[in-house]
Amino acid sequence: MTDRHDHDHPHDHDRPSPFRRLAHRLRPHSHGTADKLDSALQSSARGMRALWVSLAVLGVTALAQAGVVLVSGSVALLGDTVHNAADALTAVPLGIAFVLGRRAATRRFTYGYGRAEDLAGIVIVLTIAASAAFAGWTAFGRLLDPRPVEHVPVVAAAALLGFAGNEWVARYRIRVGRAIGSAALVADGLHARTDAFTSLAVLLSAGGAALGWRYADPVVGLAITAAITLVLRDAAREVFRRVLDAVDPALVDRAERALTEVPGVRGVGELRLRWIGHRLRAEVTVVVNGEATLREAHRIAVDAEHALLHAVPRLTAAMIHADPEPVPGAADPHLPLAHHAEAPA
Repeated sequence: MTDRHDHDHPHDHDRPSPFRRLAHRLRPHSHGTADKLDSALQSSARGMRALWVSLAVLGVTALAQAGVVLVSGSVALLGDTVHNAADALTAVPLGIAFVLGRRAATRRFTYGYGRAEDLAGIVIVLTIAASAAFAGWTAFGRLLDPRPVEHVPVVAAAALLGFAGNEWVARYRIRVGRAIGSAALVADGLHARTDAFTSLAVLLSAGGAALGWRYADPVVGLAITAAITLVLRDAAREVFRRVLDAVDPALVDRAERALTEVPGVRGVGELRLRWIGHRLRAEVTVVVNGEATLREAHRIAVDAEHALLHAVPRLTAAMIHADPEPVPGAADPHLPLAHHAEAPA
């Protein structure tokens, strides 16, 4: 029976015990296409579950707050409610991205549809920006034309409800997003966390209104806008790094260490990691004995891929190219490719 390894969690293979090494060699295991597909589908399923649960929680929260806005006229609570509704709706493009990510690669989309997550992340960033603009515009208008806030105790209760719902959703989304490697889901969690803090700010608005300060509501609305802008910066940085194929340098270091421990690998050349959705792929050049046969070089490459799959979390595949060890005085075997690498004039 095949024992499938889940690469969503790193394996501790730095100092395996003798018993663990023996068990690993004797126990059948596979890193084939079916196993990698199962792992990817499980990650997408976790992401979809997080979206549906958070959509339900935020939907109920936003509806309750909208009712309070109608009877109180609080512009601070209105900004918080709009942000909650926008946060709930961002689950739609992200859910579409998770569904697309499950589709198999084609001859046109040879890497599959995982990049749809990056597009969803951009939509989320734009949604945060739009909600910040709306909240700021509404608060500025109310600052020029202040109005009293009615039903202050109800506004305060709605603010507490907004904080509780959003903070729970934020923790849930960020935890699942980091577990499956989805930058878009983490950005969506940061979006929800913004709502949690802005809901607390609405409490300040209600307190100021209770004390008779007529500008409390619009001033807090502007503070909410500033808070949204700060989270917008963090979410945009997270998403655009992913769009530009940025990875944590620690992952590269970890991959290099794993490769250097593979028997037969005499050096590590070019090593590239990239995210495709919430899964990683690698392209690596390893240096092997120049006298090795083709079968020996292939075995080393397979061992190198195997080591990477264990060492790098969420890695699904690695393309390993074996280079012969340089011989003093011999021509560079890559010389015929040199003119293709020249920078354009």
